[in-house]
Amino acid sequence: MAAVVLIALVYGSRELYLRFTHIYEYDARVTADIVTVSSRAEGWVMEMPAHEGTRVTAGQVVTRIDDRVAKLRADALRAQIEGVRAERTRLRAERRLNLNQADALMRTRTSAVQVREQALAATQSDLDLAKLELERNRSLFERRVANERQLQMAQAAVVKLESQIQQLRAEHEQAQGSLDEARVEHDKLGVIDAQIAALDHQVANLAAQMHQQNVDIEDRTIRSPVPAVIDRTFVLPGEYVQAGQRILLLHNPDEVWVEANIKETQVGRLKLGQKVYVSVDAYPDDRFIGRVSRIGSATTARFALIPTPNPSGNFTKITQRMPVKIDMVEMPKPLTPGMMVEVEIDLR
Repeated sequence: MAAVVLIALVYGSRELYLRFTHIYEYDARVTADIVTVSSRAEGWVMEMPAHEGTRVTAGQVVTRIDDRVAKLRADALRAQIEGVRAERTRLRAERRLNLNQADALMRTRTSAVQVREQALAATQSDLDLAKLELERNRSLFERRVANERQLQMAQAAVVKLESQIQQLRAEHEQAQGSLDEARVEHDKLGVIDAQIAALDHQVANLAAQMHQQNVDIEDRTIRSPVPAVIDRTFVLPGEYVQAGQRILLLHNPDEVWVEANIKETQVGRLKLGQKVYVSVDAYPDDRFIGRVSRIGSATTARFALIPTPNPSGNFTKITQRMPVKIDMVEMPKPLTPGMMVEVEIDLR
């Protein structure tokens, strides 16, 4: 009897000590981020390489949707882009040709204007000299030194040079007009430049549509965003899916944690980093170890779908529970979301 009493005292003392240094909670379960993979495009499901329970790597194809029509649209856009680029190349070649012709015409017309200006200047000099000669002969004629024939010849020379100047001025104006026409040919190049700029914008617009079409083609090959396990599929090959329709659920088996609902009267004793012993109902002979990584900022009642108002005024105080996240440090066996576990938080 003394031994039994001693054992009972030892066990009772141990339990009392553990109640002060540990928090035990049975309302806990394994949790993970369940990713819902949806269709980003509509079409027929052609292939689903991944089945329920299959483990996939990040980027591995899990579903293929019919992309034949999308590829035909991409080919049509690609042909339009090539056609616009060919037209732009033709206009650039035409511009170079017109530029060379305009430059050559400008040089020719400029030379013609310069020749007329030099000839006009030379004739003007001859006219000035002829007028001086005419004045000299007129003075000599008045003094009876020169005869009338010399005076008439001087007058004829002046008239002849004035007529030549009039003709040269007309030719100069004509050459200047031809030069202005050559400048107009240069201005026509601006029209071609505007057409080329319009084609550049058209190519950019078609390229943007092409990029969008390529994105649509890529969206029809659905890949796993993370290394994961396929939890459930909702469609089968041959079914038609709409944009936004969910196709499957998956989660990363290497990123699971335990969520325990701790009484609010015990939350004040919790701290981040405290050691947690986890007992999994599925593996009673294995011991899992975790760490407290997050203490909830609101009770679980605040997230209830159905509120609990108290219109009658009768109030019964109920201890609320706070969600506590426990990251797994030692996990001898894989855990599945939804498994029930028991946690023992070491407060020391």
